[in-house]
Amino acid sequence: MNELLLQIPVIGMEVEQFLLLLITALAGGAFGAAIGALPAFIFTGFVVFLGEGLAILNRGIASSAASDVGYVSVTGVIGFGAITGPHIAFAGGVAASAYAAKKYPEMKPGEGGYHFGKGITYAFGTKPDILAVGAIFGVIGMLFTQLANGLFSNVLGMSPPTDFIAVSVFATAFLARPVFGYPLIGKPAGDGYLDMSPFERDEMHPEADTDGEHAGRPATEPWLPHQYKWSGIMAIGLVGGILGGYIWLQTGSIFLGYAISAISLLFLNLGVEKIPVTHHITLLGAVGAVAVDPVAGSVVALLAAGIFGVLSGLAGEVTQRLFYSHSGTHVDPPAMAIAIMMLLVWLLSILGVLPNAGYL
Repeated sequence: MNELLLQIPVIGMEVEQFLLLLITALAGGAFGAAIGALPAFIFTGFVVFLGEGLAILNRGIASSAASDVGYVSVTGVIGFGAITGPHIAFAGGVAASAYAAKKYPEMKPGEGGYHFGKGITYAFGTKPDILAVGAIFGVIGMLFTQLANGLFSNVLGMSPPTDFIAVSVFATAFLARPVFGYPLIGKPAGDGYLDMSPFERDEMHPEADTDGEHAGRPATEPWLPHQYKWSGIMAIGLVGGILGGYIWLQTGSIFLGYAISAISLLFLNLGVEKIPVTHHITLLGAVGAVAVDPVAGSVVALLAAGIFGVLSGLAGEVTQRLFYSHSGTHVDPPAMAIAIMMLLVWLLSILGVLPNAGYL
């Protein structure tokens, strides 16, 4: 038997298939570094939008033909796969920014502002060493996700307890901090980690008057200067959650709202002010509708979607205050919110409070 046809037990795939994934993940991580983390994630949105549209169309054709119509899952293979999967392309871009801020601080555009290590809109083009960093972290993200999902599915024989793509996104970002010489969490400038008042008072980093990496840097750096106040988070959480839930109720797609939210970040990347970041909100809104609709009907499911959206928005804000604002690199609050919320959904389903665990 060809050795490449042997299976890797934990991951549950053939060696040849794994090697294809490994090589592509190298390119996917480098791609994220080349075009920038946020642009790479926007591509995730476009590809998932396409994939979910094709899936909806396929279900309609299969239903009318009374048979399944074979197609490739663009969402799974490409959107959340080795090309634009956030754990690969976005993670590669995040690591590239962390590396470049230390290695090439002169590349920072303009003066002042947040630490360059948080510059996820920056495209690094064709610089080989930066692309190599993206490639390495893309592979790390892929391996982590495959091993974690494989452990639960193939070894323990159970569904994963959370979204391991989301876990991988922030786990690789945390890994980049000590690797490239950043504090793991950082020291808060105000009254504890949740305090954003130093930013509101325009306080500067203790070393902001130097010409080094902290020049012109705020003492506290909220993830989104236009999206960190609790009332606003709850408002956009309610709105985004309801919209995500409605999209699922009408289309049967959990990820279509997520895709639309990701695509909307194109405007943020182009400099349109105050565009909210909502993919963690619309996704959990859809999950809330999925979980509640079987037992309470669509109207209650839509209200539950709004509640799930609020909770996910708040989870993202708490995690950004704890883990993003006080160090020098990007650690993704939406990914942390999705991981936390999906773990909660899984636990509630295990306890019988919810009839299912959404897309898990």
